[in-house]
Amino acid sequence: MKKKYYVVWKGKKEGIYDSWEACQEQVKGIADAKFKAFESLQEAQRAYRASYQDFIGKNKKNIPKKANLPFSECICVDAACNMQTGNMEYRGVHYPSGKLLFHQKGFEDATNNIGEFLAIIHALAFQKQHQTNLPIYSDSKTALSWLKHQKCKTEQKRTPNNKNVFELIARAEKWLAENDYSQIPVLKWDTENWGEIPADFGRK
Repeated sequence: MKKKYYVVWKGKKEGIYDSWEACQEQVKGIADAKFKAFESLQEAQRAYRASYQDFIGKNKKNIPKKANLPFSECICVDAACNMQTGNMEYRGVHYPSGKLLFHQKGFEDATNNIGEFLAIIHALAFQKQHQTNLPIYSDSKTALSWLKHQKCKTEQKRTPNNKNVFELIARAEKWLAENDYSQIPVLKWDTENWGEIPADFGRK
């Protein structure tokens, strides 16, 4: 696995860390922590000297060039899940503006795939509500497969802490069964050619 470096702009102790475990120690329990992973120490050092706003959220530097995408406008979704705690969140971002369209968090005992699946359904419902038909991009093959079958095929065990997660999954599956979303393309994001999806949380 390729080594990554983690910049913590806001946490228990700011700095650059050479492992996810070390980074997590600084941001765990900090509600508005600001951090992101980078491919090289040089990139991390440059980012640490800059503002987190240049790299997180509405950062247009992280958004790929228009010419590389088949659509001039779309919605990108992604999820993040702490594999140790099971805390999950997901969000949807408009391309190319970088505007945050929705962000749901506070889910316990969940998985990244569940978050990716819920993010896609949220984006579909969001567009239905706003009467738009923009393409939706996800970088999760698993979530796209679940969407195809209109079923979240997770093996995650039910616990007292994830009751809300499974309630949301049931609502999402019900929405898929009752709504026509055939006019909205849901596509696989080409990370290799386009870089990280604009909705990425930068915590890999």
